[in-house]
This record gives sequence, structure tokens and C-alpha cells, in this order.
Amino acid sequence: ADNLHFEVDFPTPALIAGHALVKNDYSGINFIDTYHRGGLYPRELPFVCGQEGGGSIVALTSEDQKAGDWKVGDRVVYTCLGTYSEYTLVPLKKLIAIPPEIDMRKAIACLVQGMTAHYLATSAHANLIQKNEWCLIYSVGSGTCHLAAQMAKLKGYKVIGTCSKGKVQEANEVHCDELIILDEIDGKGYADYSSVDIVSKVMNITQSQGVKCILDGVGQSTSEISLQCLARRGIFVSFGNASGSVKPFPVLRLNAKSAYVTRPKLNDYVATREELMNRISEIFNW
Repeated sequence: ADNLHFEVDFPTPALIAGHALVKNDYSGINFIDTYHRGGLYPRELPFVCGQEGGGSIVALTSEDQKAGDWKVGDRVVYTCLGTYSEYTLVPLKKLIAIPPEIDMRKAIACLVQGMTAHYLATSAHANLIQKNEWCLIYSVGSGTCHLAAQMAKLKGYKVIGTCSKGKVQEANEVHCDELIILDEIDGKGYADYSSVDIVSKVMNITQSQGVKCILDGVGQSTSEISLQCLARRGIFVSFGNASGSVKPFPVLRLNAKSAYVTRPKLNDYVATREELMNRISEIFNW
């Protein structure tokens, strides 16, 4: 954070074919931005941070205007790198038109966190969980997993959520089937995952069967808990590093329950225009 700089004379990106120049009204701020700033996800320096935004198209090449899909003045949201700026050059395939009934701020909130929650609840588990089976989702009191838990419920899964004592009110809005409440680390404001025996509680809830799917954005503090909470042929979806990166472990650990592990990222689940629009359309319709 000490190396962040605000510049008032930063050059406007040069227009190129297949892209739109967007004047941003809003830029989303996400936890993943700290991974870029801190070097966990390396970027060539210097760089403009941020990866979601929204505003109006202010320029297109003549060829792209003739195509007729977009025009100057269109209100759009999008995901791409470099959104902490007044102007962003956005690939046309990344642009999303805002439905008239949805506020732009809400539309932007549906992008990185919303679409991450969507692929976690609908795709990353590879259908290894079915309706009325148990899943464990950490940190349902805020952020991506606050959304993912709601989507998991919409898909018919039974949800065990976790949250800190300071986020119980927000977590209750999700209506998890079971909620495990954790103490907070003194002076930090985030959950202490050693304060409650999560494994015992999960096994008690599931009658010693474990859960078929785990959505874990916490990382290092919860990875061992997750491995112990899995049901036979369950899947551990590790998608974040809030407490640090998951430490390496031998793949033989999965043998006890013929379990699965995946480490997904959003870009691979919106890899085509069709997939991007299918995801965001379902989220907007919810």
C-alpha cells in the first residue's frame, strides 16, 4: 500500500481494434487486488490495479462501430485489469450491457465476486455434490462466500456456513442450514479458526459422513480442516488465500476418502463469451 500512487496526468489508453475505451464511473475493489499489490500474483511493474469497472463507452474504432454490437454512449460493466483509472481499454468480448432495471453499482458487484460465487456454486465442484447433500462454506458473513452460500441454497444443496461473531447478523441473512460461529482474533476482526472444533461439528451435523463439497477462500488456516471434513469422493475447492497460501501436501492424503481437490480461478470459468454471458445473465435474473 505504501507504493500506491495517485496520478492526475496518467495517459489515456490508445484505442485499438477489438476494444472499447470506457470512461469509468465506478471501479470495484476486491480482496484479490491485495494479491497483485503484494506480489502473490506477480504483475509487471508499474501497473494500474483493479479488475472490474463500469461506465460509458467513449470511443470505438470505425470497424467496430460498423459491426453494430456496441456504440459510443452505451452503459457497460466489465472485468479486465487496470480499472483504478478514469479510462480503461476493454476487450469487446469482456463488455456486458447493464439491464435497465439494475443499478450500475449493483451490476459491478455481480462481476468478480458474483461470478466467482456462481462458478463455485455451479461448476467448480464438477457435479460431485447433488441436491440435498451437504457442503461447507467458510466466511458466509461477507464477500464472495456470502453470495456463494445463497447460490448453493438456490441449487438445492444443504449448507454449513462459518462466520466470526462479528458477522453473525450478515451470515443469518444467507439462511444456511447450519451456522458455525467462531471467535475473532483479538484486534484483527477476522475469524479464529482454531477457536471451534469445526471438524467435530461438521461430522456431528452430517452424521459422521462429512461434506461432499467445500468452498474455501481462507487458505492456509483452514486447508487441514477442509481435508478432514470431506465425505467419501468429496471435493475440496480451494479458491483463495485470505490467511496465506495453502501449504503443499502429498496427494496420498486424498486416498483415505478417494477425495478430489481443485484450485480454480474465475478466468477459466468465463473463458468464452457464451460462458460469460450465461453466468452473468443468471446472476442478474436472480
